[in-house]
Amino acid sequence: MLKKITSLLAVILLTLSSIPAAQSTPTLDTLFEPLVADPMEQRIAVMPWLDDDYLQLDIGSSADLYQNDDGTMAFGIDFGTWSLLQRSSNFKFPVDAIDYMFGVNFSMKQQLEESPLPFDEFSARIRLSHISAHFEDGHYDEEAGEWMHEEACPFGIPFTYSREFINILLALSAEDYRVYLGYQYLWHTIPDAINRHSLQAGVELSTPGNTYLAADFKLLPAWDNDLEKTDGFKGTWNLQAGWRLTAIGAENVRIAYNYFNGMSRHGMYFYDDESYSTLGVIVDL
Repeated sequence: MLKKITSLLAVILLTLSSIPAAQSTPTLDTLFEPLVADPMEQRIAVMPWLDDDYLQLDIGSSADLYQNDDGTMAFGIDFGTWSLLQRSSNFKFPVDAIDYMFGVNFSMKQQLEESPLPFDEFSARIRLSHISAHFEDGHYDEEAGEWMHEEACPFGIPFTYSREFINILLALSAEDYRVYLGYQYLWHTIPDAINRHSLQAGVELSTPGNTYLAADFKLLPAWDNDLEKTDGFKGTWNLQAGWRLTAIGAENVRIAYNYFNGMSRHGMYFYDDESYSTLGVIVDL
């Protein structure tokens, strides 16, 4: 594990050392616009579940370390955590599970002139990333001295969850909408009986009054307890409707409603099928 992390950090440092100093000022204004409805995008978000006593707390961001003078190519870094907290009395939020991600990304953007399609811009992003996941104290019963719901986990608790992957996204956009298509390949994974491929697609629409609608769809490997491996795929939806607070000068802040249905976004529950709604605040740095 340490060797893999060291290797990825070495890639980051070597890439940074090759960037001309005059063009390497870090910026959170990334060339590739972050996906609005993808629950695995780096962001700051507080999203309470509406139908259960859980709270999603996301902390992360992407930063471009280099953009060329034409604004057509960029290199950046990604860091993020996705936490699942329990809501209990006395304003306590025990952490049930948390995922950590870091990596590098390469992006490009090109204007489409005289295109027969109803789009005026093409963009792309490639990510090389590591992600790991862990159960925390909120998943442990101190009085009983044991992990909660251990029988529901096919690997026992705790177990190691670690993935390294490449993610490719292609997008076409116009002033009020964007569509995208993505592919992800795992070149290393623990547990290892996992299909290495997954697909992604989505659409984002700007609507009147600084509101928007967005949908993110993923085709993810589905775990089969009897076979003790993934077998087939499961469609996973995240539908989002939101309102950007542009009118009060907070255009990077949005109030959003989500409906999620499909394979859990948390590594400790990657074998689990979930359906829930959330309502909260998202900050895009």
